[in-house]
Amino acid sequence: MRNKKENPLRQLPVNSSDHGEIRIHLKEILEERDISLNQLSFRAEMQRTQLRNYRDNKIQRLDIDILKRLCYVLDCDLHDLIEYIPAEDSSERQ
Repeated sequence: MRNKKENPLRQLPVNSSDHGEIRIHLKEILEERDISLNQLSFRAEMQRTQLRNYRDNKIQRLDIDILKRLCYVLDCDLHDLIEYIPAEDSSERQ
């Protein structure tokens, strides 16, 4: 008789806020390097409104082309630009 192999994947929580969050660090990078949104808009050939949404973490869906542009123009790694923050464990909430 075979032992049943345990599934390595977790079940998604019902509430989407329990998945964790993606944080974009564009604001911090711009401040560290003393780069204005206007300068970035010109170099990345993007609209300021779109960049403002990335800077303020108001993006619902990440665009790979935009992330590539930002990484290229800012000369940074994707890990510098975005971060996954896991949801807290239920044991840590207490």
